[in-house]
Amino acid sequence: MRLLLVHNYYQQPGGEDVVFASERDLLAKMGHDVHVLTAHNDSVAEIPRSRAFVESIWSRSFQRILDAKIAEVRPDVVHFHNTFMVISPAAFYTVKKWRIPLVQTLHNYRLACPAATFFRDGQICEACLGHFVPLPGIRHGCYRESKVTTATVAAMMTVHRAMRTWSNQVDRFVVLTEFARQKFMETGLPDEKMVVKPNFLVEDPDVGARSGGYALFVGRLSEEKGVRTLVESWSALPHIPLKIVGDGPLMPELRALVESRSLTNVELLGRRSREDTLAFMKDAYCLVFPSEWYEGLPMTIVEAFACGVPVIASNVGAMRELVAEGHTGLFFTAGDTFSLATTLQQAWSQPDAMSRIGQNARQEFLARFTAERNYEQLLAVYQSLTGSGQPIG
Repeated sequence: MRLLLVHNYYQQPGGEDVVFASERDLLAKMGHDVHVLTAHNDSVAEIPRSRAFVESIWSRSFQRILDAKIAEVRPDVVHFHNTFMVISPAAFYTVKKWRIPLVQTLHNYRLACPAATFFRDGQICEACLGHFVPLPGIRHGCYRESKVTTATVAAMMTVHRAMRTWSNQVDRFVVLTEFARQKFMETGLPDEKMVVKPNFLVEDPDVGARSGGYALFVGRLSEEKGVRTLVESWSALPHIPLKIVGDGPLMPELRALVESRSLTNVELLGRRSREDTLAFMKDAYCLVFPSEWYEGLPMTIVEAFACGVPVIASNVGAMRELVAEGHTGLFFTAGDTFSLATTLQQAWSQPDAMSRIGQNARQEFLARFTAERNYEQLLAVYQSLTGSGQPIG
């Protein structure tokens, strides 16, 4: 199958870039003729603000580039990942002019929230959900803490809602979780066009020994990740070592908190290589995932499952779907230090049960998150649109 994959890189590298590259490489490895077309948001700084505003809504310049690429490649399917903000949804119209099936992966909540996160002022926010024009987001400057920049995003959302771009031009949406599917249905996306397909690990790290005797956090040290709640809860857990791998804007505050409360059992390890991070993961008694926003599909949880490590997760958003209480992990109330500490104490007092949970987590990885399983699902999406396979119901 000849495929054209299209992606818009953000200024800061992120998980969407990793997924784009992973799927590209997987499809090429499986023998498909894979072509790519990308743009980068660094180019926005090189053009006048007025032009950037127009281009983010309707980029004629990228339409010309895409049109030429389609003429060259003649793909069977065009698969978009991110289109914000250089590519713009106008690219969909170019694809449909050629009568080619179009797939769009929804990595975040941009179609419903200008910030793409459903998170504001330290808590979950759905103020724009259900609003044709996301005025609350503009008032609060939710995108990059700027009302002007947020208005640009809101204009893109509103224009293409009015044109029914996403509903009419996209043949299939790939969403990461059932939770995300429900949220997008609330925005008006047609249910019959959405397929739930999670992300995956390119390589299986295999099971670890879990012999380190510590709890582990891996991720960005930022407000929405719940790391303040995590460290504050450790005042009640002097007998449990905690290793924190990652960096971010809350690092200075967390260092001060660890020092002021004399939390000698908490280590702030900073950013580490993937190899080192997986080594920490394999040796951990459990992974703590205290996120306080909806998340997309946290690859840290998938990595923990792959290593056979139980997950202690906040009971919010996609985590409720990914983690099964008492089977692959345990839940605590998001943002609640007492609930987190109590759940950790429970986990630490039941090593045999946690070992069984870790084994179940490994089986969950093998069933849902391997490259082989992901390829089957992705190919089924393409075949349902090209007529070369059974349709997806």
